[in-house]
Amino acid sequence: MNRAFIFIILGAALWGTISWYVKNLYAYGFTPMEVVTLRVWSAAILIIVFLLLASPNKLKLSSFSDLKYFIGTGIFSIVFFNFCLFTAIDLSTIPAATALLYTGPAFVTVLSFLLFQEPLTKPKISALVITLIGSALVVGLIPLDLNTFQLGSILFGLGSGFGYALYSIFSKFALKKYTSLSITAYTFIVAAVSLVPFFPYEEKLPLLSDPAVLFYAVGLGFLPTAFAYIIYTYGLNQTEASKASILTTVEPVVATLIGVFIFQEAFSGVQLLGMACILGAVIIIQLSSCQKRREAFSQ
Repeated sequence: MNRAFIFIILGAALWGTISWYVKNLYAYGFTPMEVVTLRVWSAAILIIVFLLLASPNKLKLSSFSDLKYFIGTGIFSIVFFNFCLFTAIDLSTIPAATALLYTGPAFVTVLSFLLFQEPLTKPKISALVITLIGSALVVGLIPLDLNTFQLGSILFGLGSGFGYALYSIFSKFALKKYTSLSITAYTFIVAAVSLVPFFPYEEKLPLLSDPAVLFYAVGLGFLPTAFAYIIYTYGLNQTEASKASILTTVEPVVATLIGVFIFQEAFSGVQLLGMACILGAVIIIQLSSCQKRREAFSQ
């Protein structure tokens, strides 16, 4: 297998383990926003240390005004989507929350049409319809199951997908001046600074003296965040973005396996079909983008 593919798949698989750390931190009394803070701060510190040692020039800011891009990627995307995702995990199940997170590419398609006038092609429209059907199956709307239908978890799940999509939108502007690794670094730096006022230090900071809590907090920021982003970026630089996006669909698969086999969460055949629809829609969108680039190149 292509070495770049291995790095991308490994990075995505590590993203899929996020829920394991989150669930364990919940057991110690942390709230979703507090877990977001722990993840962002530990990741920011680790990424800064890595870049200082490996490539200090990537921490250079061309202009102070460029912080507006990273306010978008850091606060409106990373903080918002993590809070929504972790809340959805708390309110529902890991498989359902992760499936709804992957509505992100559908949101990207709609936002790109509204903001950048990117055309809504037949494959994109088909993918949007399939995403809607898949989401309805995952949350229990088709067939209507009042036992699994929870409006709060649905809204937070879709919110995570929307926030996830915003990263791609804001990054389009930042990529004109910065590398993807620089964007990742400043995204987490801005997100970390913005979360300083929202952590109850007197109440929760002493908990970090417990080795187990420290392990989950630092582990969340290291393996499924800093390390995963770094190796994913490394793989992304050596392959097409559309192919990389398809390979990242391993993330919800890993998350589902963790939810079902480690936390014994329910996941029906109907929900599995819904997840398959959502992931299928992601692949359709990415293959369509890949085909479009080939046609443009051949002209």
